[in-house]
Amino acid sequence: MSIIPAAAHPSFRLCGELRVPGDKSISHRALILGAMAEGRTEITGLQDGEDVLNTLKAMRSLGADIVRGADDTTWCVSGFGAKGATSPAAPLDFGNSGTGVRLVMGMVAGLGVEASFIGDESLSGRPMDRVLKPLSALGVKVNSRDGCLPVTIYGGGPIPAQTTKTSIASAQVKSALLLASLRSKGVTEIIEPALSRDHSERMLRAFGAEVHSEVLADGRHRVRLSGPAHLKATPVIVPADPSSAAFPIAAALCIPGSDITLQGVLMNPTRTGFIDVARRMGGQIDISNIRASGGEEIADIRVRGSVLRGVETTPDIVPSMVDEFPILAVLAAFASGTTMMRGLAELRVKESDRIARTEEMLQGVGVEVKSGEDWLCVEGTGAVWGESANAVPVPVRTDGDHRIAMAAMVLGLASFRRVQVADPGCIATSYPGFCDDMRALGARFQEEAEGALC
Repeated sequence: MSIIPAAAHPSFRLCGELRVPGDKSISHRALILGAMAEGRTEITGLQDGEDVLNTLKAMRSLGADIVRGADDTTWCVSGFGAKGATSPAAPLDFGNSGTGVRLVMGMVAGLGVEASFIGDESLSGRPMDRVLKPLSALGVKVNSRDGCLPVTIYGGGPIPAQTTKTSIASAQVKSALLLASLRSKGVTEIIEPALSRDHSERMLRAFGAEVHSEVLADGRHRVRLSGPAHLKATPVIVPADPSSAAFPIAAALCIPGSDITLQGVLMNPTRTGFIDVARRMGGQIDISNIRASGGEEIADIRVRGSVLRGVETTPDIVPSMVDEFPILAVLAAFASGTTMMRGLAELRVKESDRIARTEEMLQGVGVEVKSGEDWLCVEGTGAVWGESANAVPVPVRTDGDHRIAMAAMVLGLASFRRVQVADPGCIATSYPGFCDDMRALGARFQEEAEGALC
């Protein structure tokens, strides 16, 4: 079946209220901890993108019973708890999900079962050694294709409680090590160069694990887990995903006269880098109704069309917005002056080479962009630009990367160039309702082959 390309047409004044999907990072972890816990965990607001659903299928294969609630807003996970997991009969297929596959590798390493891991072409080309090497150093037997998928992990039961020092601030690495060590006897210590996303630590505490975190005198971050940890089922309410929220936020900031409100967005400080940078650029972003939800802070966010200016971002902010740099680059294209983004080496090994794809996308509509191995520089125009909307559409190569695809669609909404994405289906990995949600705010999206708005 041929892929129908989607196009974003110039749009004017986005307005309305919206709740973006549940946070993907928290959704993965809720399923994993619910599967390992004793009892029945009820998850409300689970994100239903393909990445999360692949983790859900993996938990079923490992022995958890997972069913959807009668109201369609909840999932109920009956964990295998103390009885232990079962070795899956077939490889666990994670599709395009790097977070899911790396976290579950850590989980399996400490469970005493054997499991193989596979994924799509994109995921199979992404490095897994950042997780496999520290697991191997703890005595876990692993087999891989030169550090990539397919991978087999031969879990030998509880691993020794040890101290691991990681070379990068990565929530995936930290979380994999924590999950691998839940049944270890003694104190497991993980020291990372800086604080990465701390959803695992927060949720582990909610499930009854003893976890302590602190920033050391030299700026490094230390997490200590006392084991063995006996997890107990607990309700989880998944807040709205700030990474998904970044796309309507950017669209509203770039389109004059826009005024939108996003409800119940996660405000964990390890995830709000994009909002912080957008405000520094002059973005009118008001945060209100701050409240607690499942150990996390959430709030409503009002965004209005704004006059933006270029800024510089430094490597220390990357962990809090690593997935948002393609859409930040789109925002920078509409700002006055230069936006320099540094410390982006991680973007080279995401679902695509996001530095290369972002550079090509912006150059395609006439924006001046330069890049290096770990940096991206955008010369902003300060306004909308381009030719008539009736001009030949600008094709954007995404390599199946959902965040590049959504960034391209936002670019087309705010500029006077029709931007075309050949594989919009990849957006479903994280935000299946993106087209419908943006259209409800006033966006003009179209399926080119059929002439019908998508």
